[in-house]
Amino acid sequence: MSDLARSRDGLSAMSGTLPHFLQEPDDAYIVKSNPIKLRCRARPALQIFFKCNGEWVHQNQHTSLEHTELGTGLKIREVMINVSRQQVEDFHGPEDYWCLCVAWSHLGTSKSRKATVRIAYLRKNFEQEPQGMEVPINGMIVLHCRPPEGVPAAEVEWLKNEELVSSIEDINIDTRADHNLIINEARLSDSGNYTCLASNIVARRRSATATVIVFVNGGWSSWTDWSECNIRCGRGVQKRTRTCTNPAPLNGGAFCEGMSVQKSTCTSPCPVDGGWAEWTMWSVCSSECERQRTRECTDPEPKHGGRLCDGVALDTDNCTGDLCIQVIVYFSSKSFSFFLADMDSNNDVALYSGLAAGVVTVVVLVIALTLYRRNQSEYGVDVIDSSALTGGFQSFSFKSARQGNPLLMNSSMQPDLTVSRTYTGPICFPDSMEKELIPEPALFDPLPDLKDKVHSSFMVSLGVSERAEYHAKVPSQTFPRGVVQEIGGGGGTLGGRGKSQLAPVQPALVSSMTTGKRPLRTNGVFGHGGGRLVVPNAGVSLLVPHGAIEEDTTWELYMSITQQDSSALSDEGQEILLSPEVTYGPPGLTLSCPVALTIAHCADVSSEDWNIKLKRQAQDNSWEEVMTVEEESTACYCLLDTQCCHLLVERPGCYALVGEALTQAAGKRLRLAAFGNMEPNFLNYSIRVYCVNDTPHAFQEVVSVERGRGGRLLEEPKTLLFRANSFSLQVSIQDIPQFLWSIKPFTTCQEFSFSQVWCSSQSPLQCAFSLERYSPAANQLSCKISVRQVKGHEQILQVYTTISEKDTVPFFTQSDCTITSQTGSRAFKIPLSIRQRICATFDTANAKGKDWQLLAQKLHIDRNLGYFARQTSPSAVILSLWEAQHQERGDLDSLASALEEIGKVQSKHSTTKDCWYAFAIICFHKGKLRKFNSLDVDL
Repeated sequence: MSDLARSRDGLSAMSGTLPHFLQEPDDAYIVKSNPIKLRCRARPALQIFFKCNGEWVHQNQHTSLEHTELGTGLKIREVMINVSRQQVEDFHGPEDYWCLCVAWSHLGTSKSRKATVRIAYLRKNFEQEPQGMEVPINGMIVLHCRPPEGVPAAEVEWLKNEELVSSIEDINIDTRADHNLIINEARLSDSGNYTCLASNIVARRRSATATVIVFVNGGWSSWTDWSECNIRCGRGVQKRTRTCTNPAPLNGGAFCEGMSVQKSTCTSPCPVDGGWAEWTMWSVCSSECERQRTRECTDPEPKHGGRLCDGVALDTDNCTGDLCIQVIVYFSSKSFSFFLADMDSNNDVALYSGLAAGVVTVVVLVIALTLYRRNQSEYGVDVIDSSALTGGFQSFSFKSARQGNPLLMNSSMQPDLTVSRTYTGPICFPDSMEKELIPEPALFDPLPDLKDKVHSSFMVSLGVSERAEYHAKVPSQTFPRGVVQEIGGGGGTLGGRGKSQLAPVQPALVSSMTTGKRPLRTNGVFGHGGGRLVVPNAGVSLLVPHGAIEEDTTWELYMSITQQDSSALSDEGQEILLSPEVTYGPPGLTLSCPVALTIAHCADVSSEDWNIKLKRQAQDNSWEEVMTVEEESTACYCLLDTQCCHLLVERPGCYALVGEALTQAAGKRLRLAAFGNMEPNFLNYSIRVYCVNDTPHAFQEVVSVERGRGGRLLEEPKTLLFRANSFSLQVSIQDIPQFLWSIKPFTTCQEFSFSQVWCSSQSPLQCAFSLERYSPAANQLSCKISVRQVKGHEQILQVYTTISEKDTVPFFTQSDCTITSQTGSRAFKIPLSIRQRICATFDTANAKGKDWQLLAQKLHIDRNLGYFARQTSPSAVILSLWEAQHQERGDLDSLASALEEIGKVQSKHSTTKDCWYAFAIICFHKGKLRKFNSLDVDL
């Protein structure tokens, strides 16, 4: 059989088979209004028709193609139809729109698979969007995402900072689990902005960005070794520190809990100087005619840096007899020694005669002095001023009044005693009427040189007792650690001889200074805008931040200062009061953020010799410790400045600062002031010297007393540092013109015991000197008042004043403050709009480190950051503390400088916020706050 015949037989056999589909219609999606094409191809096929939804498609809607397969010679037919969106939408069957192909051959028909046609879409809203989260390092991150509903179903991808996240490149990331993103162990590099991206053939949808912050909780480093004791001899303090750097908190991680500094008392052994032991026995005489003996520096041995023994440890002596050649020299030396001894004996006789004469003279002087004291026993004096016993005439040149001292005034105008010029804390608000200040003239006109002779006499200052009085209540015997209580009665004079100088206090003075006092009190009504409340001339203020009080709510807030004896001190007797007891309320006050309470104190905080605590009075009137100033606490924040303590507190109540001296080097500041006035007889002039705690409130106590007495401020008040070394305080008057004024002998120096000064808190300490002028014509007084602590610091008050008989009723040039509260924006340095933008910028933690922690660092408020971390808006609380700290300085330079530094640190990452920083600084420095507020800066 030929090949052609075989081929024809094969074609006949193939044509006798059913059609076989080479291409069946596929499922299709109509995008928007674009129709789709369905295709079918079969062999051998005489005809192919589409059937959609059970109905034949008209032949006119078909497009057919036919060709013969080269290898087999069979006919291959291909058919196409178009399906429009309208056709699909008009179909309302129980299932999706479908089509299939039917192919015919000589033997029969074949059907293709059903192909569905659907309208494609993708909705806009995600069924579940990823949420931002904060995860500790090495924790698991799970971001959920359910894409919007769509046909076909959307595929999901993840973006991190706009870059595609690949689970293939990073095995720590899994994106296969139901569209979720899972990071098994979080790393710092995993912090960022994550976006879920859903897409199909219709559209792409982006979810809201989820910010993931991987934070690191702080951990304490190891304690350092204990430092050396800060006292070389005796009881002192040593400390050790640790830092929150193992690891350091990052990206808003929790700060270390506990104290970063530990203090402990220590005792350093005092140096022991060496002492010689007894000499040994003489050695046997040597061939050189010498013998020797030795001693050792062992009685006691020098220890702890003590000095070695002075002298020699080896002593030699000549032990010659008749056999040594040195005998001639020896006898010659001996003869000379006898000669010197004879001369010495003659000198001794003269010496003893002189000593005997001296003893006799001393005995005569003692007897004379005793007789004199018996005749003058009513004086009751103890300390002798050599100037009072000096005879003869002496010329005195009086200095003219010092120029430019705003506190000193002449007889016709009294000094302003309501304001302390040496304290920088809050005093009062300026009057809204902008009153003109009255200039204060000098103390008096220049004085001429005066010469005269006076007799010694003495008149007391109060006209009740003939002794100089201490107008102070004797405090309880409280001493710092390591200080021994003084022996003897309280308040004796120098030397301890004679009667005590503590006389009974005048009844009128007691009622005004120690008992029956009403507390200083001020109040104001505050709302959502917040404000500031000030106790006039007391160094005490309260800052209520904006938003601390709920909207549509007002509270009447008050502050008061307790003026009675303090009960805040512990029963152990080692604590002293360093500030007034300040109360703010009302008790039921509810606030959404802490208030800033500023209280003046008198502690010397330049060293670490104090243990200062903040105490709060409980409901049963007992006192509970809130915190130690140096510890880190989340209940309260304390910023201790040189003269003020700024507190962030959340509970109304009564607060006070108490201190415990850890060493004798601890000190507190005393304010010294001298007042004077003529007594009713116009011959005696009384000078009163006050020693009070260096706080504005304590000084106002003195002002109140002197205002009632008619006193004048004689010299600008000065500050004295009083140490906890158990030594007393001496006040003496010196350089009195002897021929114009007289003072009773032995009263020129008076003394306060250590406990009186150290424990005094509410009652001012006072001593008085009464001077008598010889003639009414002596109308000028010049003297010097020395206030010194024994073995401590000293201050000099120089008095130059003019005495006038008409100057009997003093007056004050400035009244008390009339404005004690401010509300709303007037009370704050930082405008509200700028404050809100700063908070919005820094409250949000980010991986670049530009958050509230950096703001606190640049504002030097970076201690106890754990307190700020628990606040709803840490930046707002930091700014409130900055407001309280800078309430007396009306500029914003420090805040602007801090923002400028932050802008420089982040200059490599130029963003909209960075531009805002720079512009804010410019506006701050140029004062264009209105312009800054008017800008719409998208942060």
